[in-house]
Amino acid sequence: MLIRATAVVVSLTLATGAHSADDAGSHDTADAARTWAFALTAYPTDVRGGENYTSVIAAADRGPVHLEARYNYESIGGRSVYAGWTFSGGDSLTWQATPIAGGAWGTTQSFIAGVEASVAWRAVDFYIEAEYVPGRSTHDHYTYAWSELGVRAAPWLRVGVAGQHTRTYGEDRQFQRGPFAQLTWGVVTVGGYWFNPGADDQVFVASVGVKF
Repeated sequence: MLIRATAVVVSLTLATGAHSADDAGSHDTADAARTWAFALTAYPTDVRGGENYTSVIAAADRGPVHLEARYNYESIGGRSVYAGWTFSGGDSLTWQATPIAGGAWGTTQSFIAGVEASVAWRAVDFYIEAEYVPGRSTHDHYTYAWSELGVRAAPWLRVGVAGQHTRTYGEDRQFQRGPFAQLTWGVVTVGGYWFNPGADDQVFVASVGVKF
């Protein structure tokens, strides 16, 4: 399986008791529901002793509607598209969950179901994305999960630990972990993930993303 990464955006909800602010907030929410938001992120990946590659993820959101396209994600040469619906809530502790479903073609050909979810409290957040990929045969089925536990050390800096877990039918679980850091300037975010630091199978994943 490929090393895979995702950009994480954790939304924080601010509450106010003023009636006029509530009215303004409702108008802002209505405007946001009618506006498309886009994100594009590339993940150059260096695999020690393996094949290097770059994954690309493009996402579009309008209100709760979530659309996503991926390249080199399920496999090198694989392409996939997804659609999902976002649910969210919370006040001081906020949460967001987006069930997704789609399909892949190219080097991976399959229907895929998954979920992307996050929880945040103050400067701390946890993110997980998981998917189930049924293969052409039973032995090609696998599940995959990527998770991040992060801390917003500054408005422009997020650091933490990341892990990825793959389970192929009939085989042992594969788990990798390591530190990560992300820097944000305006609409641009760059970062790096270092899995299995110093090991023979270490992997470094860089990320360069833009939102518009």
